[in-house]
Amino acid sequence: MLAKEAASHLGISQRMLRHYQTSGLLEVPRHTNGYRIYRPSDLRRAERIRDFIAAGFSTREVYAMRDCLSDQGTGPCEGGIKKMQEKLDHIDRLQRDLAKRRATILLRIKDMEAGLADAKVPTPEMVD
Repeated sequence: MLAKEAASHLGISQRMLRHYQTSGLLEVPRHTNGYRIYRPSDLRRAERIRDFIAAGFSTREVYAMRDCLSDQGTGPCEGGIKKMQEKLDHIDRLQRDLAKRRATILLRIKDMEAGLADAKVPTPEMVD
């Protein structure tokens, strides 16, 4: 499969496919005419890379788990499990931080609304 077809199949751009290659995540053989030829195993590897990136991993983080991307092996990649758990822990910390920020903003909104309500105390001119 040529790059254009592979990118379409994966739902990504050809530029992203080249980025996977320049990052050392994907090695695709070239045909004698110089075109990259994507084999089914290359597509499966590219799908895994795409999915890791969609989950929030950087290409550098995916590179650290590159042994987990191939069809080789008979089970899950231990190093990959550790890296995924670290990413999950990071996401949990971000969620807690965002929840605290959200709560702080809600309190500020209530304070401001209360201040505005107090400022609208009727004056004698407003009563007439």
